[in-house]
Amino acid sequence: MGAVSTSNDPVERLEAALRVGRDAPRKRMLIIVNPYATTVSDRLKNLVVYALRGSYLVDAIDTEARDHATELTREAGREGYDVVVAFGGDGTLNEAANGLIGSDTPLAFLPGGRTNVYCRMLGVPVDIVDATEHLLQLADNWRPRAVDVGCVNGRGFLFSAGVGLDASVVERVDAHPRRKARLGEWYYAVIGVRTFSRHYLISPPRFEVEVAGRHLIGVTAIVQNSTPYTYFGNRPIYFGEGASLNSGDLAGIVLRRASPVDIPTIIWRAVSKRARFTRHRQVDGFTGVDGLTFRSLDERPLPLQVDGDYIGEASEADFSILPHGLKVLA
Repeated sequence: MGAVSTSNDPVERLEAALRVGRDAPRKRMLIIVNPYATTVSDRLKNLVVYALRGSYLVDAIDTEARDHATELTREAGREGYDVVVAFGGDGTLNEAANGLIGSDTPLAFLPGGRTNVYCRMLGVPVDIVDATEHLLQLADNWRPRAVDVGCVNGRGFLFSAGVGLDASVVERVDAHPRRKARLGEWYYAVIGVRTFSRHYLISPPRFEVEVAGRHLIGVTAIVQNSTPYTYFGNRPIYFGEGASLNSGDLAGIVLRRASPVDIPTIIWRAVSKRARFTRHRQVDGFTGVDGLTFRSLDERPLPLQVDGDYIGEASEADFSILPHGLKVLA
C-alpha cells in the first residue's frame, strides 16, 4: 500500500493509495465511463483504472452518446467479461444496467455523479477513492447477488421512475448539465418551482392510474423499486413506502393536484424526518403491487423519467417489476 494522503483531492488520494505487489489479476473487468459526469476527469479515470489493474484485467471505454452504455454492457456480457463497472452518475448506471438485465454478468459501480442514489442504496462508498478500494476488496470476496429491476414501457429502472411534474423538472434540469453539476439539488428546487408555476399551476396535464383495482387521478406520480427516492444533500427523501431491492414489488405515490395552497406542506413532508409523505391530503399511496398503468386524460403526452434521466413522452405508461432481474457486485 502506498503512503497515506491527508488531501481532500481524490486524485491525490488515489495516487497515494495505489496498490502494488498483488497476485496476478484473474477476472476480466470492463469499466464504462461517462466522461461528462460531475466528478469524472481523464486524470481521475486513468488513476482508477491503474489502481484496479492490481486485482483485475481491466479495459475501459468512454460513452459517446445517450444509450451508448447500454450497447457496451450488452456486448460485454456476450464477450464474457466477469464484471462490468459503470463509472458515472445514476443515469449512467441506469443505461449500463439496461444492457445486463437477465444476464449472468454482474454490474458494479463507481460513483461519478453528484447524488449517486443507487450507490448509497447498495452500500457502495460515494467517495471515489473508498469506492475503488471497495472494488479491490471484492476481487477476493466475490459474491454477486440478484436485485429487482423496475420497468416502464420496456425501459428498466434501478430505484425510481416519475410521470408528470417530476419528469418535467428532470427534463429541464438535464438541458443545463453545467448548472446541474454546479448547483445540484438546489437547481432542482429552483426548476421545480419554475416548472410548476409555468406548466402545472393552470390546466396541468392529467392522467389516470390503474393500480391494484383502484383508479386514481393525478398530475404527477413516483414509482419506486426501492427507497429512498433521492437525497437532498445527505438527507434521504422518502415518497413511496414498502418496496425494497428484493421485495419483488413496486410502491409509490400519486399527487392528485399541485396548487399553491398544497405546495408548502408537500415540500415540508418531503424533507421532514418524521412526517410521512403518503399522509398528505392530496397524495394517494400504493404499495406491494407488481404492475400499474398510466393513461393521459387529455391527449397530452406524459413526460417520463427513470433514475433521474428524462426518457421522453408517452400517452400511456405500463409499469412492471422484474424480480431478481439484475446481478450486482457491491
